Amino acid sequence: QVQLVESGGGLVQAGGSLRLSCAASGRILSSFVMGWFRQAPGKEREFVVSNDWSGTYTVYAESVKGRFTISRDTAKNTVYLQMNSLKPEDAAVYYCAAKITLNSRWNYWGQGTQVTVSS
Repeated sequence: QVQLVESGGGLVQAGGSLRLSCAASGRILSSFVMGWFRQAPGKEREFVVSNDWSGTYTVYAESVKGRFTISRDTAKNTVYLQMNSLKPEDAAVYYCAAKITLNSRWNYWGQGTQVTVSS
């Protein structure tokens, strides 16, 4: 089994920054594809970013391109999401996810961390 635990959420003013962390444990492999999703109240969960272990296949949602950056520390089994220039519309519960290959479905999910952006 794989466990994903997010942290780093909180309240920030518009234009500010936050860094989310996703600590992975269990039968996690550094080769797993890791990603971040978010869900705002009354909306469906939406894709934010994902990347493979090499970083070659990194994909960002258009809405966060140039503002958010995904990175990972394989030694710590931790994935980060650096969020800059935050907007009120970025407010949501952010979820970390993992899958075995680029073409597989997202197999593992964290419990989420709340991000609130005040205008």
